[in-house]
Amino acid sequence: MEGITEVRWHGRGGQGTVTAAKIFAETATSGGKYVQAFPEYGPERMGAPLRAYNRISESPLYMHCQVVNPNIVAVVDPALVKTGNITDGTTDETIFVINTPHTPAEIRKELGLKKGKIYTVDATKISLDELGRPIPNTPMLGALAKVSGLISLDHLVEQLKVNFGKKFAQDIIEKNLKAINRAYQEVTGE
Repeated sequence: MEGITEVRWHGRGGQGTVTAAKIFAETATSGGKYVQAFPEYGPERMGAPLRAYNRISESPLYMHCQVVNPNIVAVVDPALVKTGNITDGTTDETIFVINTPHTPAEIRKELGLKKGKIYTVDATKISLDELGRPIPNTPMLGALAKVSGLISLDHLVEQLKVNFGKKFAQDIIEKNLKAINRAYQEVTGE
């Protein structure tokens, strides 16, 4: 669809995937864009696979349905590379941003993709290092900000402060900001 960028997130309950999609949308809104963010759940329990979606546009959005042909696929749980049907509906131009310790070339081979762009970042390691817990959503936001160009790092930092400032202590916010910045620097692609 002309002028609309669609993002499909793949994760599991408890990893912050839905929160990441929401923050991504709110950051795009603060940058003057029209957005949508919504989840799609299976069994609603910790660890269950889920999808979340974003639509981002320069003009109002009137479509309200799941994202079938994403421009960008963000994979928060690396196990879903093998089991989550992450390539469904993608094209040769789809951009993949995957939480994994593997290289983009290794992921390309595993997915059997000949074209398109693949970016990887070890968001789980970053979250363990910076937060002390395996919650890779904020590092994935940093990587996605850099790869997509849809939101700026500055807007993302400000939006995270607003969102997290309502429910977390300052030290938790600072740790998440470090995780975002580190992933922004460490994401690699081909």
